Amino acid sequence: MNSVISFVRLAAGVMALLCAVPAMAQGPIEKSDLVLGVGGKSLLYYLPLTLTERLGHFKQQGLNVTITDFGGGSKSLQSLIGGSADVVTGAYEHTIRMQAKGQDIVAVIELGRFPGIVLGVRKSKAAQVKSFKDLKGLKIGVTAPGSSTHFFVNALLAKEGLTPDDVSIIGVGSGLSAVAAMKKGDIDAISNLDPVITKLQQDGDIAVLADSRTEQGNQELFGGNNPAAVVYLKRDFVTKYPETTQRLVNAFYATTKWLRTASAEDVAKVVPEDYYLGDRQLYTAAFNASRPMYSVTGMIPSEGMKNALGMLVKFDPEMKAAKIDLAKTFDDRFVRKAAGEP
Repeated sequence: MNSVISFVRLAAGVMALLCAVPAMAQGPIEKSDLVLGVGGKSLLYYLPLTLTERLGHFKQQGLNVTITDFGGGSKSLQSLIGGSADVVTGAYEHTIRMQAKGQDIVAVIELGRFPGIVLGVRKSKAAQVKSFKDLKGLKIGVTAPGSSTHFFVNALLAKEGLTPDDVSIIGVGSGLSAVAAMKKGDIDAISNLDPVITKLQQDGDIAVLADSRTEQGNQELFGGNNPAAVVYLKRDFVTKYPETTQRLVNAFYATTKWLRTASAEDVAKVVPEDYYLGDRQLYTAAFNASRPMYSVTGMIPSEGMKNALGMLVKFDPEMKAAKIDLAKTFDDRFVRKAAGEP
Protein backbone atom coordinates (compact mmCIF):
# COMPACT_ATOMS: atom_id res chain seq x y z
CA MET A 1 0.00 0.00 0.00
CA ASN A 2 2.80 2.39 0.89
CA SER A 3 4.46 1.77 -2.47
CA VAL A 4 1.20 2.54 -4.26
CA ILE A 5 0.80 5.78 -2.30
CA SER A 6 4.39 6.74 -3.06
CA PHE A 7 3.86 6.08 -6.76
CA VAL A 8 0.66 8.16 -6.79
CA ARG A 9 2.44 11.02 -5.03
CA LEU A 10 5.35 10.83 -7.47
CA ALA A 11 3.00 10.83 -10.46
CA ALA A 12 1.08 13.78 -9.03
CA GLY A 13 4.32 15.67 -8.47
CA VAL A 14 5.46 15.07 -12.03
CA MET A 15 2.11 16.23 -13.40
CA ALA A 16 2.20 19.37 -11.25
CA LEU A 17 5.68 20.16 -12.51
CA LEU A 18 4.62 19.70 -16.12
CA CYS A 19 1.60 21.94 -15.64
CA ALA A 20 3.70 24.65 -13.98
CA VAL A 21 6.06 24.95 -16.94
CA PRO A 22 4.76 26.94 -19.94
CA ALA A 23 4.41 25.15 -23.25
CA MET A 24 7.94 24.56 -24.48
CA ALA A 25 8.99 24.43 -28.09
CA GLN A 26 9.77 20.88 -29.13
CA GLY A 27 13.02 21.23 -31.02
CA PRO A 28 16.54 21.71 -29.63
CA ILE A 29 17.44 25.30 -28.89
CA GLU A 30 20.06 26.67 -31.29
CA LYS A 31 21.22 29.70 -29.28
CA SER A 32 20.48 30.01 -25.57
CA ASP A 33 22.58 33.11 -24.74
CA LEU A 34 21.02 36.30 -26.06
CA VAL A 35 21.71 40.02 -25.74
CA LEU A 36 18.56 42.14 -25.74
CA GLY A 37 18.58 45.90 -26.28
CA VAL A 38 15.94 48.28 -24.90
CA GLY A 39 15.65 52.04 -24.61
CA GLY A 40 14.27 52.95 -21.17
CA LYS A 41 13.58 49.63 -19.44
CA SER A 42 11.92 51.22 -16.38
CA LEU A 43 9.21 52.86 -18.51
CA LEU A 44 5.81 51.22 -18.42
CA TYR A 45 6.05 51.03 -22.22
CA TYR A 46 8.53 48.20 -21.65
CA LEU A 47 6.90 46.67 -18.58
CA PRO A 48 6.36 43.30 -20.33
CA LEU A 49 10.14 42.96 -20.69
CA THR A 50 10.84 43.49 -16.99
CA LEU A 51 8.02 41.12 -16.05
CA THR A 52 9.26 38.44 -18.45
CA GLU A 53 12.70 38.71 -16.90
CA ARG A 54 11.65 38.79 -13.23
CA LEU A 55 8.86 36.22 -13.46
CA GLY A 56 11.44 33.76 -14.78
CA HIS A 57 9.83 33.22 -18.17
CA PHE A 58 13.12 33.49 -20.07
CA LYS A 59 14.73 30.83 -17.88
CA GLN A 60 11.67 28.59 -18.16
CA GLN A 61 12.27 28.60 -21.91
CA GLY A 62 15.95 27.76 -21.50
CA LEU A 63 17.15 31.26 -22.42
CA ASN A 64 19.90 33.26 -20.77
CA VAL A 65 19.06 36.86 -21.70
CA THR A 66 21.42 39.76 -20.97
CA ILE A 67 19.55 43.08 -21.13
CA THR A 68 21.30 46.27 -22.22
CA ASP A 69 19.37 49.43 -21.39
CA PHE A 70 19.89 52.53 -23.53
CA GLY A 71 18.62 56.10 -23.25
CA GLY A 72 16.09 55.68 -26.06
CA GLY A 73 14.71 53.32 -28.69
CA SER A 74 16.89 54.66 -31.50
CA LYS A 75 20.00 53.54 -29.61
CA SER A 76 18.71 50.02 -29.02
CA LEU A 77 17.90 49.81 -32.74
CA GLN A 78 21.48 50.84 -33.51
CA SER A 79 22.74 48.04 -31.25
CA LEU A 80 20.78 45.49 -33.31
CA ILE A 81 21.94 46.89 -36.65
CA GLY A 82 25.52 47.07 -35.38
CA GLY A 83 25.46 43.47 -34.13
CA SER A 84 25.94 44.08 -30.40
CA ALA A 85 22.37 42.93 -29.68
CA ASP A 86 20.50 39.86 -30.94
CA VAL A 87 17.02 41.15 -30.24
CA VAL A 88 15.30 44.39 -29.26
CA THR A 89 12.13 45.36 -27.46
CA GLY A 90 11.27 48.59 -29.23
CA ALA A 91 8.72 50.52 -31.27
CA TYR A 92 6.99 48.77 -34.17
CA GLU A 93 7.56 51.72 -36.51
CA HIS A 94 11.29 50.92 -36.54
CA THR A 95 10.52 47.80 -38.58
CA ILE A 96 8.87 50.00 -41.21
CA ARG A 97 11.60 52.63 -41.27
CA MET A 98 14.34 50.02 -41.54
CA GLN A 99 12.61 48.34 -44.49
CA ALA A 100 12.75 51.70 -46.28
CA LYS A 101 16.50 51.76 -45.56
CA GLY A 102 17.04 48.24 -46.91
CA GLN A 103 17.33 46.58 -43.49
CA ASP A 104 15.11 43.50 -43.04
CA ILE A 105 13.87 43.82 -39.46
CA VAL A 106 10.82 41.84 -38.35
CA ALA A 107 8.58 41.96 -35.28
CA VAL A 108 7.58 38.61 -33.78
CA ILE A 109 5.18 39.60 -30.98
CA GLU A 110 3.27 42.74 -30.05
CA LEU A 111 3.65 43.92 -26.45
CA GLY A 112 1.79 47.22 -26.69
CA ARG A 113 -1.29 47.90 -28.85
CA PHE A 114 -1.17 51.63 -28.10
CA PRO A 115 1.94 53.85 -27.87
CA GLY A 116 1.17 55.04 -24.34
CA ILE A 117 3.06 58.26 -25.13
CA VAL A 118 1.81 61.55 -23.73
CA LEU A 119 2.66 65.07 -24.84
CA GLY A 120 2.55 67.48 -21.93
CA VAL A 121 3.17 71.22 -21.90
CA ARG A 122 4.70 73.16 -19.03
CA LYS A 123 1.85 74.52 -16.89
CA SER A 124 3.12 78.08 -17.26
CA LYS A 125 2.77 77.79 -21.06
CA ALA A 126 -0.53 75.90 -21.12
CA ALA A 127 -2.56 79.07 -21.72
CA GLN A 128 -0.61 79.81 -24.93
CA VAL A 129 -0.42 76.22 -26.20
CA LYS A 130 -3.93 75.08 -27.03
CA SER A 131 -3.18 73.08 -30.18
CA PHE A 132 -0.28 71.27 -31.83
CA LYS A 133 0.23 74.31 -34.06
CA ASP A 134 1.14 76.31 -30.94
CA LEU A 135 4.15 74.04 -30.36
CA LYS A 136 6.10 75.95 -33.02
CA GLY A 137 9.37 77.30 -31.65
CA LEU A 138 9.22 75.33 -28.39
CA LYS A 139 11.85 73.08 -26.85
CA ILE A 140 10.38 69.59 -26.59
CA GLY A 141 11.98 66.84 -24.53
CA VAL A 142 11.92 63.25 -25.86
CA THR A 143 13.55 60.10 -24.54
CA ALA A 144 16.09 60.26 -27.39
CA PRO A 145 16.15 61.79 -30.87
CA GLY A 146 14.89 59.22 -33.40
CA SER A 147 12.92 57.29 -30.78
CA SER A 148 9.17 56.63 -30.74
CA THR A 149 8.60 59.62 -28.46
CA HIS A 150 10.25 61.78 -31.14
CA PHE A 151 8.11 60.21 -33.91
CA PHE A 152 5.04 60.97 -31.80
CA VAL A 153 5.90 64.67 -31.74
CA ASN A 154 6.56 64.68 -35.49
CA ALA A 155 3.21 63.05 -36.18
CA LEU A 156 1.33 65.61 -34.07
CA LEU A 157 3.13 68.50 -35.76
CA ALA A 158 2.24 67.08 -39.18
CA LYS A 159 -1.45 67.09 -38.25
CA GLU A 160 -1.22 70.91 -38.18
CA GLY A 161 0.96 71.27 -41.24
CA LEU A 162 4.17 71.85 -39.30
CA THR A 163 7.50 70.09 -39.90
CA PRO A 164 10.00 68.54 -37.48
CA ASP A 165 12.20 71.61 -38.02
CA ASP A 166 9.57 73.88 -36.46
CA VAL A 167 10.54 72.76 -32.93
CA SER A 168 13.73 72.04 -31.01
CA ILE A 169 14.08 68.41 -29.92
CA ILE A 170 16.08 67.63 -26.78
CA GLY A 171 16.89 64.13 -25.53
CA VAL A 172 16.05 63.92 -21.82
CA GLY A 173 16.02 60.15 -21.34
CA SER A 174 13.48 58.42 -19.14
CA GLY A 175 12.85 58.27 -15.43
CA LEU A 176 14.12 60.95 -13.09
CA SER A 177 16.27 62.65 -15.73
CA ALA A 178 13.14 63.45 -17.76
CA VAL A 179 11.29 64.68 -14.67
CA ALA A 180 14.23 66.90 -13.74
CA ALA A 181 14.45 68.42 -17.23
CA MET A 182 10.87 69.66 -16.94
CA LYS A 183 11.16 70.83 -13.34
CA LYS A 184 14.38 72.77 -14.05
CA GLY A 185 12.85 74.52 -17.05
CA ASP A 186 15.18 72.98 -19.62
CA ILE A 187 12.21 72.15 -21.85
CA ASP A 188 8.83 73.70 -22.66
CA ALA A 189 7.03 70.45 -23.39
CA ILE A 190 7.69 66.75 -23.00
CA SER A 191 6.86 63.64 -25.01
CA ASN A 192 7.34 60.71 -22.66
CA LEU A 193 5.71 57.75 -20.96
CA ASP A 194 4.63 56.54 -17.56
CA PRO A 195 5.62 56.69 -14.79
CA VAL A 196 7.28 59.98 -15.85
CA ILE A 197 4.03 61.49 -17.11
CA THR A 198 1.95 60.56 -14.05
CA LYS A 199 4.68 61.98 -11.81
CA LEU A 200 4.64 65.32 -13.65
CA GLN A 201 0.83 65.37 -13.66
CA GLN A 202 0.56 64.66 -9.94
CA ASP A 203 3.13 67.35 -9.17
CA GLY A 204 1.21 69.86 -11.27
CA ASP A 205 4.10 70.47 -13.68
CA ILE A 206 2.32 69.81 -17.00
CA ALA A 207 -0.96 70.10 -18.84
CA VAL A 208 -1.67 67.16 -21.17
CA LEU A 209 -2.06 68.05 -24.84
CA ALA A 210 -2.14 64.53 -26.35
CA ASP A 211 -2.61 61.15 -24.66
CA SER A 212 -2.16 57.82 -26.47
CA ARG A 213 -2.58 55.58 -23.42
CA THR A 214 -6.21 54.74 -24.14
CA GLU A 215 -8.30 53.47 -27.03
CA GLN A 216 -10.22 56.75 -27.19
CA GLY A 217 -7.00 58.76 -27.29
CA ASN A 218 -5.66 56.68 -30.17
CA GLN A 219 -8.92 56.96 -32.04
CA GLU A 220 -8.75 60.76 -31.78
CA LEU A 221 -5.07 61.01 -32.69
CA PHE A 222 -4.57 58.23 -35.25
CA GLY A 223 -8.02 56.98 -36.18
CA GLY A 224 -7.60 53.65 -34.40
CA ASN A 225 -5.08 51.07 -33.20
CA ASN A 226 -1.42 52.03 -33.46
CA PRO A 227 0.97 49.20 -32.46
CA ALA A 228 3.72 50.26 -30.12
CA ALA A 229 6.24 48.09 -28.26
CA VAL A 230 7.17 44.86 -30.02
CA VAL A 231 9.97 42.32 -29.97
CA TYR A 232 11.94 42.63 -33.21
CA LEU A 233 14.97 40.90 -34.72
CA LYS A 234 16.88 40.72 -37.98
CA ARG A 235 15.17 38.43 -40.46
CA ASP A 236 18.42 36.47 -40.80
CA PHE A 237 18.31 35.67 -37.07
CA VAL A 238 14.74 34.38 -37.27
CA THR A 239 15.64 32.18 -40.25
CA LYS A 240 18.82 30.83 -38.66
CA TYR A 241 17.42 30.34 -35.14
CA PRO A 242 13.69 29.55 -35.44
CA GLU A 243 13.60 27.50 -32.23
CA THR A 244 15.33 30.26 -30.25
CA THR A 245 12.87 32.76 -31.70
CA GLN A 246 9.95 30.53 -30.72
CA ARG A 247 11.14 30.22 -27.15
CA LEU A 248 11.67 33.96 -26.95
CA VAL A 249 8.08 34.53 -28.08
CA ASN A 250 6.83 31.84 -25.69
CA ALA A 251 8.43 33.73 -22.81
CA PHE A 252 6.85 37.06 -23.73
CA TYR A 253 3.50 35.46 -24.50
CA ALA A 254 3.42 33.94 -21.01
CA THR A 255 3.80 37.49 -19.68
CA THR A 256 0.91 38.84 -21.78
CA LYS A 257 -1.28 36.13 -20.24
CA TRP A 258 -0.09 37.02 -16.73
CA LEU A 259 -0.84 40.70 -17.32
CA ARG A 260 -4.44 40.03 -18.31
CA THR A 261 -5.40 39.36 -14.68
CA ALA A 262 -2.58 41.01 -12.71
CA SER A 263 -3.42 43.92 -10.42
CA ALA A 264 -1.35 47.08 -10.02
CA GLU A 265 -0.12 45.69 -6.70
CA ASP A 266 0.88 42.41 -8.36
CA VAL A 267 2.99 44.37 -10.82
CA ALA A 268 4.52 46.60 -8.13
CA LYS A 269 5.66 43.51 -6.22
CA VAL A 270 7.55 42.20 -9.25
CA VAL A 271 9.35 45.27 -10.61
CA PRO A 272 12.44 46.77 -8.93
CA GLU A 273 11.71 49.46 -6.34
CA ASP A 274 13.73 52.05 -8.25
CA TYR A 275 10.98 51.95 -10.93
CA TYR A 276 8.67 53.71 -8.46
CA LEU A 277 10.44 57.10 -8.80
CA GLY A 278 10.41 57.16 -5.01
CA ASP A 279 6.65 56.63 -4.68
CA ARG A 280 4.99 53.21 -4.83
CA GLN A 281 1.48 54.69 -5.02
CA LEU A 282 2.59 56.84 -7.93
CA TYR A 283 3.78 53.74 -9.76
CA THR A 284 0.52 51.83 -9.25
CA ALA A 285 -1.45 54.89 -10.40
CA ALA A 286 0.78 55.13 -13.48
CA PHE A 287 0.25 51.44 -14.25
CA ASN A 288 -3.53 51.80 -14.01
CA ALA A 289 -3.39 54.82 -16.36
CA SER A 290 -1.29 52.90 -18.89
CA ARG A 291 -2.88 49.46 -18.54
CA PRO A 292 -5.13 49.73 -21.65
CA MET A 293 -2.08 49.96 -23.89
CA TYR A 294 -0.84 46.39 -23.36
CA SER A 295 -1.47 43.80 -26.04
CA VAL A 296 -3.83 40.98 -25.13
CA THR A 297 -3.18 38.67 -28.07
CA GLY A 298 0.40 39.47 -29.08
CA MET A 299 -0.84 39.92 -32.64
CA ILE A 300 -0.48 43.13 -34.66
CA PRO A 301 -3.71 43.80 -36.59
CA SER A 302 -3.38 44.86 -40.21
CA GLU A 303 -5.27 48.09 -39.46
CA GLY A 304 -2.65 48.97 -36.88
CA MET A 305 0.16 48.40 -39.36
CA LYS A 306 -1.53 50.73 -41.85
CA ASN A 307 -2.04 53.40 -39.18
CA ALA A 308 1.62 53.22 -38.17
CA LEU A 309 2.76 53.61 -41.78
CA GLY A 310 0.30 56.43 -42.34
CA MET A 311 1.71 58.29 -39.34
CA LEU A 312 5.27 58.02 -40.64
CA VAL A 313 4.38 59.06 -44.17
CA LYS A 314 2.86 62.33 -42.93
CA PHE A 315 6.13 63.74 -41.64
CA ASP A 316 8.97 61.76 -43.22
CA PRO A 317 9.73 62.54 -46.90
CA GLU A 318 11.81 59.37 -47.17
CA MET A 319 8.80 57.27 -46.20
CA LYS A 320 6.56 58.95 -48.77
CA ALA A 321 8.78 57.67 -51.57
CA ALA A 322 9.36 54.20 -50.09
CA LYS A 323 7.53 51.07 -51.18
CA ILE A 324 6.72 49.24 -47.96
CA ASP A 325 5.46 45.67 -47.74
CA LEU A 326 3.76 45.68 -44.32
CA ALA A 327 3.38 41.90 -44.39
CA LYS A 328 7.15 41.66 -44.00
CA THR A 329 7.20 43.75 -40.80
CA PHE A 330 5.48 41.12 -38.63
CA ASP A 331 5.87 37.33 -38.58
CA ASP A 332 2.86 35.93 -36.71
CA ARG A 333 3.87 32.25 -36.82
CA PHE A 334 5.55 32.28 -33.42
CA VAL A 335 2.71 33.98 -31.53
CA ARG A 336 0.20 31.60 -33.07
CA LYS A 337 2.24 28.63 -31.93
CA ALA A 338 2.73 30.09 -28.45
CA ALA A 339 -1.05 30.52 -28.21
CA GLY A 340 -1.59 26.91 -29.24
CA GLU A 341 -3.15 27.73 -32.58
CA PRO A 342 -2.78 25.19 -35.43
